[in-house]
Amino acid sequence: MDVRIEESWKQRLASEFEKEYFVKLTDFVRAEYARTTIYPPARLIFNAFDHCPFDKTKVVIIGQDPYHGPGQAHGLCFSVNEGVPNPPSLQNIFKEIQSDLGKPLPANGDLTRWANQGVLLLNATLTVQAHQAGSHQRRGWETFTDAAIRILAEEREHIVFILWGAYAQKKGAFIDRNKHLVLTSAHPSPLSAYNGFFGNRHFSRANEYLSAHGVAPIEW
Repeated sequence: MDVRIEESWKQRLASEFEKEYFVKLTDFVRAEYARTTIYPPARLIFNAFDHCPFDKTKVVIIGQDPYHGPGQAHGLCFSVNEGVPNPPSLQNIFKEIQSDLGKPLPANGDLTRWANQGVLLLNATLTVQAHQAGSHQRRGWETFTDAAIRILAEEREHIVFILWGAYAQKKGAFIDRNKHLVLTSAHPSPLSAYNGFFGNRHFSRANEYLSAHGVAPIEW
């Protein structure tokens, strides 16, 4: 099956595209886009991979589901298009960066600038129906994104995996802590941010680890 995705990822994930679950997933997603409003726009489904080639990936942040409001989702977890108000979780991420690194709050919530530096902003599920949170879960996307994380964790070393909340932590449970830095805390959503997200210093800790292994840190 020909999937439009960045070439280095296409090579690594080629075997997934031929599996029965992925063929069924593709049929389902195509039918959904034809039937109703789905986010992100179809050309941006694999945006996280397209901005962050396999060998350039330094940090992985795992989200759960794309935003399901108009104009928000563009294929990078936690990120919104410029001009769209920052959702609460993203506001809290920026607050933590401000307190951790002393950086001012950014002008917008478009995290493409992170992706272009090697931060894989990967949702577990890559599509969603408008205004229907979780509507495309358990259709096969989780199997696909598990495969991507596993290939990175097995073939690369010294990557920082940032796992906020129980869902992301479960998804990253298999990652070898001797080969990679795995940072875990509460989720940045307003429901849990004060239970350990604020003050986690994940951004400075990620950069310290990268620098210690001779990798350029991220300009968060």
